[in-house]
Amino acid sequence: MLTAMAEKERCRLCLITPVARAAEESARLVAAALAGGDVAAVLVAPDSASPETLQQLVEGIIATAGSREVATLVVNDTRIAGRTHADGVHIDTGLADVAAAVASARGRRMVGAGGIVSRHDAMQLAEAEPDYLFFGLLDGDRGPDIFARALDLAAWWAEVAVIPAVVMGGRSIASVDAAVGAGVDFVALRQAIWDDPRGPAAAVAEANERLARIPEAAR
Repeated sequence: MLTAMAEKERCRLCLITPVARAAEESARLVAAALAGGDVAAVLVAPDSASPETLQQLVEGIIATAGSREVATLVVNDTRIAGRTHADGVHIDTGLADVAAAVASARGRRMVGAGGIVSRHDAMQLAEAEPDYLFFGLLDGDRGPDIFARALDLAAWWAEVAVIPAVVMGGRSIASVDAAVGAGVDFVALRQAIWDDPRGPAAAVAEANERLARIPEAAR
């Protein structure tokens, strides 16, 4: 599935599910967002949801995402990923958990690795052979721009390594500009999509417009 995620020759968009929304509402918002344009993957964050609510949310998202060839990844819950037949898991709880998830997946499921705060972390996690490295926090969109340290690490990784880099975007859709300028493979957005007064479809459409035109301007 990562091959499908990376097959376009430009930085692509990933989404992280809304914070503190009911499962049905979150699934509806995700479906609306996916109608707005190209999305590589949706990371389903549990936040404070119960396992039952999280499973319901994942199932609702898969129903829409699968038909659009968008990968659905469950954050830090391999059991629910398995029960729902999600495309993969996103693990940010340490090297041992990433390695265990990779071993369990056996190529049948994607495994992404997060929780990176240094170059050393990135290199260690890469040895476990995850499908991507995620730089920044899933709730790291506290300001309009990409957190500087996360962007620096993601830009460095994108330059020196083969494993794709994903960077957490800012609260502004315009923050994707910096990800493209840094040569990062994927940029993730959360509140920039769900808080947009125009609705999530319009927000995704604008993000894709920016992701498409910036490489042309840089040539």
